[in-house]
Amino acid sequence: MPETAPFVDPRRWKALIFIALAQLMVVLDATIVNIALPSAQADLGISDGNRQWVITAYALAFGGLLLFGGRIADLWGRKRTFIVGLAGFAAASAIGGAALNTGVLLGARALQGVFGALLAPSALSLLAVMFTDPKERAKAFGVFGAIAGGGGAVGLILGGVLTEYMDWRWTFFVNIPFAIVAAIGAVAVIRDPVESRNTSRLDVPGVLLATSGLVSLVYGFTRAESDGWSAGLTIGLFVAAAVLLIAFVAVESRVKAPLLPLRVVTDRNRGGVYASLGLAIIGMFGLFLFLTYYMQVVKGYSPVRTGFAFLPMVAGMITGSTQIGARLMTRVPARLLMGPGFLVASVGMLLLTQIDLDTSYPALILPGFLLLGLGMGTAFMPAMSLATHGVEPRDAGVASAMVNTSQQVGGAIGTALLNTIAASATTAYAKSHAAGAPSRTALQLQSMVHGYTAAIWWAVGILVAAGVIAITMVNAGHQGGGGAVAGSDEGAAEDAIPVMAH
Repeated sequence: MPETAPFVDPRRWKALIFIALAQLMVVLDATIVNIALPSAQADLGISDGNRQWVITAYALAFGGLLLFGGRIADLWGRKRTFIVGLAGFAAASAIGGAALNTGVLLGARALQGVFGALLAPSALSLLAVMFTDPKERAKAFGVFGAIAGGGGAVGLILGGVLTEYMDWRWTFFVNIPFAIVAAIGAVAVIRDPVESRNTSRLDVPGVLLATSGLVSLVYGFTRAESDGWSAGLTIGLFVAAAVLLIAFVAVESRVKAPLLPLRVVTDRNRGGVYASLGLAIIGMFGLFLFLTYYMQVVKGYSPVRTGFAFLPMVAGMITGSTQIGARLMTRVPARLLMGPGFLVASVGMLLLTQIDLDTSYPALILPGFLLLGLGMGTAFMPAMSLATHGVEPRDAGVASAMVNTSQQVGGAIGTALLNTIAASATTAYAKSHAAGAPSRTALQLQSMVHGYTAAIWWAVGILVAAGVIAITMVNAGHQGGGGAVAGSDEGAAEDAIPVMAH
């Protein structure tokens, strides 16, 4: 193959601003609605049984359609998919903010998930094809990784401010200016190389199997949280998910133009990244959930104060991502950033297992947040870059979608698994300490804290497991210089050549 001079897009750094803005909007939406949910429930008269669907409708559509969205990005072109995703997300947000009843709100949340599934993989794959120089790629993914890791905490802050000082509806309306600015910027400065598209025929059986399998899996964990792990519906959903996803793999190994080329996930390094990121997100989602309730219910913080309490974690993530991960990614193998990063985060999580009714924020919670943010930022950045390093440009959308899928499924698992553990520990503690409790309120609060710490202990173990997987499975060399990643399999090394040519 004759060598071609790599095309360097002169507007790539301007493009990064608008890609990052769109990614921030999607990540914010995963948590910003959580803080507004009690107000929305009271305003619209949403029943306790339907309340969870405000979160679940978004998660099901987003998680179930991500692989399809990634393939559409490769087929249509990433810029076009990106702009369509932005426009649709803004429209769905406007409908949600104006909702007058439960049905409209739930429909709007599902629609947000549909367009989010187009937007998220197209944003990440645009970075993958626009930034090919190793040092520039490190900086670009440093920014992207910081947003992906810290955006959820920013959502808690923004959700608190908007809910407390304006109205819950603004947690939806705030997406509209984000989307408009990002879309105008995308039209003006983003260039999507036409030659990097995958124009193969769409794999319809793969789309149906992957979407239904992922929806069953995410919904299974959601039902486990509310109905229990042994409920018939829960078990049925997990069995259905296993059958559908096994059938999906079988189909993908046989069709000429698969939705998810198995070469994307069978590469040892990308498989290690997807597994470790998914586990890390399980721990992170649990933390957001429990610490938000702990600070508001136990400590009596307002929504705004709760949001700002998470700021040090965001600062730690930005520092770890841009100042450690981005600077060392081109010199140090990814596993030596990901593994230690997840382990540092687990130490921060370990500190948070010590919370009690009268815990001092500066003495315990603050250092825990700082370590957690620093570790996660350091690990996220090289992980997101490595997940799309060495793939053919025509596969960049679906490789990016797999990153988002591992995070989305991880979030669903984390919320259900850790919430179930916390609820069981809370009930057990309340029963065993009922006799000697000074008051019912004190017992209730102490039981809640005990439940949170029990779940956070599990999150510590999950983060340690993520670190171990990163160290043992990811064997790529550093991501600086050359097309191939040292230690990758032969196919990945070959795939890296055309990436560096665009």
